[in-house]
Amino acid sequence: MFSWELGIMRKFVGLALAILLGVLIWETQYPNLVASQEFFSQGHLGQAHAPMPGQIGSMHQGDRPIPSPMVAQAPRQEVQATPVQYGSIDGKSITGYIARPAQATATLPGLIVIHEWWGLNDNIRKMTERLAGEGYLALAVDLYGGEVAETPEKAKELVTAAQQNPEVLKNNLRQAYQYLEREEKAPKIASIGWCFGGTWSLNTALLFPRQLDAAVIYYGGGIETSPEKLQDLEMPILGIFGELDQNPSVETVRQFEAALKGLGKPVEIKIYPNANHAFANPSGTRYNPEAAADAWTKTVAFLAKHLTINQN
Repeated sequence: MFSWELGIMRKFVGLALAILLGVLIWETQYPNLVASQEFFSQGHLGQAHAPMPGQIGSMHQGDRPIPSPMVAQAPRQEVQATPVQYGSIDGKSITGYIARPAQATATLPGLIVIHEWWGLNDNIRKMTERLAGEGYLALAVDLYGGEVAETPEKAKELVTAAQQNPEVLKNNLRQAYQYLEREEKAPKIASIGWCFGGTWSLNTALLFPRQLDAAVIYYGGGIETSPEKLQDLEMPILGIFGELDQNPSVETVRQFEAALKGLGKPVEIKIYPNANHAFANPSGTRYNPEAAADAWTKTVAFLAKHLTINQN
C-alpha cells in the first residue's frame, strides 16, 4: 500500500474516533436533552408539550408525598367523599375519587382535579375534599391506572409510561368530563391540576375548547404558547407559577400570557416571587406556605367568579 493511502486511512480512522468520542461525551453531559429529543421524535406528546420525565425528576429531587398541615385543613363545609368509577379503558374500569358538600340537594358545578406526578394519593384526595368544601362536585381523576408513587424514582416511571400514551390520557379525561356532564348533570365544569396535572389541565381545555367553563393551571411544564393552537380556547384561564421555576420558565409563562391576550382570551397569570416549581406542593422541598395560601385564595375566587355555585 502506498504511503499516501496509509495517510488517508489514518486520517479517516482518526476522524471516526473523534466523532465517536464526541457523541459519548455529549450523551454523558446532556442525558436529559438526548432523552427528550428521542421522546419528541417518537411523537409522545399530549396537546400541550408535556415536560420530559428527566426534567420533572430533577424538579422533584428529594421530594416525598407526605401530607402537610395545609393539605390536612378541613374543608370549609362538611363533605362526602368516595371512590367512583367514572369510565373504562380497554375493558378496565377507571376509579377516581369524588367529593361533594354533604348538604347538597341540587346539581353542582363540577371540577376535574388532575394529580401531580405522584398519582392519585392522599394529598390529592384531601385537596379534592377542600375544593368540594367550596361548593363543587370535585372529581379527582386517575391517570396512572391505580398506581401511586412514594419515591421520585417510581413517580418518574409512572409519568414516563403515561406520557408515552397521550391518547389514553385524553380518553380518560374525556370520560371524566362526560361523567360530570351526563351522570352528575353538572351545569358547569372546570379543570384544575398541579405540575403534571397542570399540563393536563391545559390539555383538558384544549380537548374541550368551547365546552369547558374554566381552567386552573398550577406550574404546568411544557405549556403551549402557539397562538394557532390556543386560538380555539374560550374559557377563562388562571395560571399560577413560580418566579424561580425553569419548567415553565418566566419567559415561557409570559409567552403563554401574551399569546392568550393577543387572541383576546380571558387569562389571569400570577408569578410568585421567590417561589419555585411545585411551591404549592406541601410534600416537596420547595413548598412555600405563603405563596401557596395566596394561590389557594386566588383559585377559590376565580372558580367562584366563573362557576355558578348553588346555595343549599
